[in-house]
Amino acid sequence: MQSSCLRARNTLPTSLRWSRSLWSRSSVRFSAISSGILRTNPRLAFTRSPFSDIFKNSFSSSPTRFITLNTQKDTLAAEKRFFSTNKSQSGDSEILPILPPKSVGLWLLASSTLVFAIIVVGGVTRLTESGLSITEWKPVAGILPPMSQVQWEEEFEKYRATPEFKLLNHSFQLEDFKRIFYMEWGHRVLGRLIGVAFVGPLVFFAVKKRISKPLANKLGGLALLIGAQGGLGWYMVKSGLDDALMETPGAVPRVSQYRLAAHLGLALLLYAGMFSSGLAIVKEWKYATGAQWMGLTTSAFNEALNSPAVMRFKARSWVLTGLIFLTALSGAFVAGLDAGLLYNEFPLMGGRLAPPKDELMSLAYAKRADGSDKWWRNVFENPTTVQFNHRVLAMTSYLGTTLLFLRARSMRAALPPLTRTAVTAAFAVVNIQLLLGITTLLHLVPVPLAAAHQAGSVMVLSAMIHVLLTLRRPGAAARAWRALHMQRLTGGTKINKSTLQ
Repeated sequence: MQSSCLRARNTLPTSLRWSRSLWSRSSVRFSAISSGILRTNPRLAFTRSPFSDIFKNSFSSSPTRFITLNTQKDTLAAEKRFFSTNKSQSGDSEILPILPPKSVGLWLLASSTLVFAIIVVGGVTRLTESGLSITEWKPVAGILPPMSQVQWEEEFEKYRATPEFKLLNHSFQLEDFKRIFYMEWGHRVLGRLIGVAFVGPLVFFAVKKRISKPLANKLGGLALLIGAQGGLGWYMVKSGLDDALMETPGAVPRVSQYRLAAHLGLALLLYAGMFSSGLAIVKEWKYATGAQWMGLTTSAFNEALNSPAVMRFKARSWVLTGLIFLTALSGAFVAGLDAGLLYNEFPLMGGRLAPPKDELMSLAYAKRADGSDKWWRNVFENPTTVQFNHRVLAMTSYLGTTLLFLRARSMRAALPPLTRTAVTAAFAVVNIQLLLGITTLLHLVPVPLAAAHQAGSVMVLSAMIHVLLTLRRPGAAARAWRALHMQRLTGGTKINKSTLQ
């Protein structure tokens, strides 16, 4: 007998059909109509109610609801298509909730990896000051770089009209321009690739009913955010091409730190949505096909999750995840203002824990006559204050992760095994991230170290998302399919309500 109802010794059948007698009050027969199915015809007998009603009622308050499946010696060979759709070929009502196959989860994880890559590439683009080299946004025509010498000269002429060239790079030759152009071009092409790699499979899975309607709507929202991210990226670049910079004394051509933070924040949200959805689908697929949930039986996991101590631990994990996200956003302000080039020492700033108050809250950054906007403008526009805030947030995140790790060690008996492992991984990653941050600061923000530090922020966020996923229950679809799978393996043994929860 195979360990999974999805593994058959013969070629998977092309279709599975439920007969009309499924909804009769007597026994129900399951017929597999295909030349490639197993030689023996398994028969499934359901009693008392239709299949969908059985599972619906199994989650109700009735404590005595049972499901009985009678199979022959061999496990039913079910194809993946049947496992991921809940409608019969004859158009009958829904049988089981749609459980997305593992391929959907792997696709989402691959998409999140592409988003991870573009976050790092975007950081390198900012560090190398390449982001303003392309002065137009052409979503379709911009896929190809200049192909001739004449086209290169045209692009270079457009760049020579920008404030960045006039104030900073006036000595650039065509070869210098090509170097920064290709960096920004690669960043934009990677963004287009993410859109194609995400939208195409999403349409396929939705049309083939591999995913449920709520999940399709959620992923459709992520697809819209991908398009919005492209528009936001161009909106950010435009802020660095504004000719008004030429009229501002001491102005440095750079994109708005506000728009940069919004661009990074949206990228992190896209990454978190894809990564968490993909990882959850993979875990639920494994659970539905016989694996334990987070290293525990279903009943033991539910008991652990209902513990007040575990509930508090979960709440702290959510708060810490939000803090890490906020810390990453503050890093965008540091990058946007080149604040990492100030106070290149740690843990002190100018020989003290914090710079002087008049430097942190300087009136020079206020734009109102009464100085009423001094506080928030210093927080977001003063490089010294921005670096100080990032330090405070980073150390708070590190301390919070350390305390969560120590708390997990003291709750060995209460937490699921996979939760303890995930917290340990988060603690390890945040230590690496702290070292990268300090080293980047001490060495005056070299590109390789700074890029690694930005990648580290995404890794810390990923680790905390994993912690949260280990503290969630499997979905109703996964529980229902697991019940079916276990009954096929036990050959008709009754499984009570606790198995489905």
